[in-house]
Amino acid sequence: MRYKLTIEYDGGPYQGWQRLPDAPSVQGALEDAVEKLVGVRSEVIGAGRTDSGVHATGQVAHVDIEKPFEGFRLSEALNAHIRPHPISVLHAEAVAPDFHARFDAVRRYYTYTIVNRRAPLALERGKAWRIGLPLDVDAMNRAAVHLIGKHDFTTFRDGRCQAKSPIKTLDAVNAERRGDKVAFHFVAQSFLHRQVRSMVGTLVEVGLGKMTADDVAAALGAKDRAHCGPVAPPDGLCLTRVDY
Repeated sequence: MRYKLTIEYDGGPYQGWQRLPDAPSVQGALEDAVEKLVGVRSEVIGAGRTDSGVHATGQVAHVDIEKPFEGFRLSEALNAHIRPHPISVLHAEAVAPDFHARFDAVRRYYTYTIVNRRAPLALERGKAWRIGLPLDVDAMNRAAVHLIGKHDFTTFRDGRCQAKSPIKTLDAVNAERRGDKVAFHFVAQSFLHRQVRSMVGTLVEVGLGKMTADDVAAALGAKDRAHCGPVAPPDGLCLTRVDY
């Protein structure tokens, strides 16, 4: 049977989602838990291949297991076997045998969190990017408008990206401030490798007054990685939801 898993994890201890032969990964830890449970190694396929240090509160994956389980029993069993990893299976359910967590996804949601204050982070260390200088959220939102829609995102594409095309459609992006926290929200069917972090880093340059909205539009149009601002660190990035 094929099961759909909704997963939360702290990406800090891992070299990303994808299984690696000589480094810890979220996928590898989940596959270890499945093997401990049923005695057979099965591939756990995720909706998004999050990078090293990137977190998730709504990652979705699927796995094929011969033994039938009630969804609640499967999530409880996997959580028991995955300890002490900072990974939690929030929900499990049986799905159609042709369901695919990655290819059937129609929309992915990412949030990037910044703490905009001088004082260093304590509780949020590893979960947010601290920026000590004031950020102009309105200016960042004006610049972000230029990124919405279907574009060639080569400027915001990592050189190691394996996507066949740099053309993607960004459905929505906005920044909001709550106290000393600034959160960016991104929505698209799919993203290029490090696209979100690249866009955040560039928009932060706008918020700091180092770039303008027109500069962001020009950078996008240049289709040249050299025009991208500094890439934001992985700490603040979180995959929050996947729609099917």
